Amino acid sequence: MGLWIVGILAGLVVFDLLVHLAFALFAVRIFERKIPFTVTGHPPVPEAERIAFPTTGSLTLRGALYRQPVRPSRGTIVFCPELEGNHWSALSYCRGLWENGYDILAFDFRNQGESDHLPGYEPLHWLTDYEVGDVISSIRYARQRCDLEGDRPLGLVGISRGGGAALAAAAKCPDVRAVACEGAFSTRTLRMHFALRWASLYIPEWVLKPVPMWHIRLTLNVAQWLSQKRRRCRYTKLERLLPRWRPRRVLMIAGGRDTYVHPDIAKTLCRCIGHAGAAVWIVDDAKHNRARQVVPEEYDNRLVEFFNQSLTTARSEQASRVSA
Repeated sequence: MGLWIVGILAGLVVFDLLVHLAFALFAVRIFERKIPFTVTGHPPVPEAERIAFPTTGSLTLRGALYRQPVRPSRGTIVFCPELEGNHWSALSYCRGLWENGYDILAFDFRNQGESDHLPGYEPLHWLTDYEVGDVISSIRYARQRCDLEGDRPLGLVGISRGGGAALAAAAKCPDVRAVACEGAFSTRTLRMHFALRWASLYIPEWVLKPVPMWHIRLTLNVAQWLSQKRRRCRYTKLERLLPRWRPRRVLMIAGGRDTYVHPDIAKTLCRCIGHAGAAVWIVDDAKHNRARQVVPEEYDNRLVEFFNQSLTTARSEQASRVSA
């Protein structure tokens, strides 16, 4: 009798694994379907300095540096654009920072804009270690330039996938003191949000409702693993990196009418960071990455105030350590 029970349990386990695999194979096709983000084109800015620097894989990233023309700089802000955007969009988000004394260093991720392309890699909205490595390379470049280094504080601004890349890279670079991002998300939070939406299109509610959430998460984990193997990349597990942010400051900007990245995702990421320095600002009438178009003056004022407070505190802490 005992062998019968063991056999039945083993059969159920095998059946469950086959169900996971079958749904995961189906989910991979949806998981890798590129979200049709609306990206606005931006012309080159003649006054900007063209830059180029190396990144991993023997590739070259290209971008632009917006220097302060007359007054001393208050700090350097590295701008990380959204998927299919380019570095020329920097001032459409960071103009207030530039006009208030910050240098802006903007770049294109690999396989995007003017930067080199990695053969065989097609970027999606999902964040991979390739994009994180590109942000780390931009930080290294900013620190190695003799006219940008020294005691000058460093912050990041990231948009959509670029926001996740900024958060992940800065978690590994302690000298980055603050990050502001708009429309940022992690793979885990966004995939669950869309999985439930997609499932309702293909699976009857009476079938889906009794399925436990852990079962759905496991299937998504299998689908993500299969996608990594097929695309030869590794998706960044942002939630594991976010606790390293303590006690540095983060500002999450979300659109109240964002149909791609729900505002609750920004709140979830802040909870992962888990300290008072992580704040969410929801712009009620804004769509995805369009907060500055809705409230341009408030947007600029909030960014300037955020970095003034964050980087001034960092500069004071550094001065205290030197004097000690």
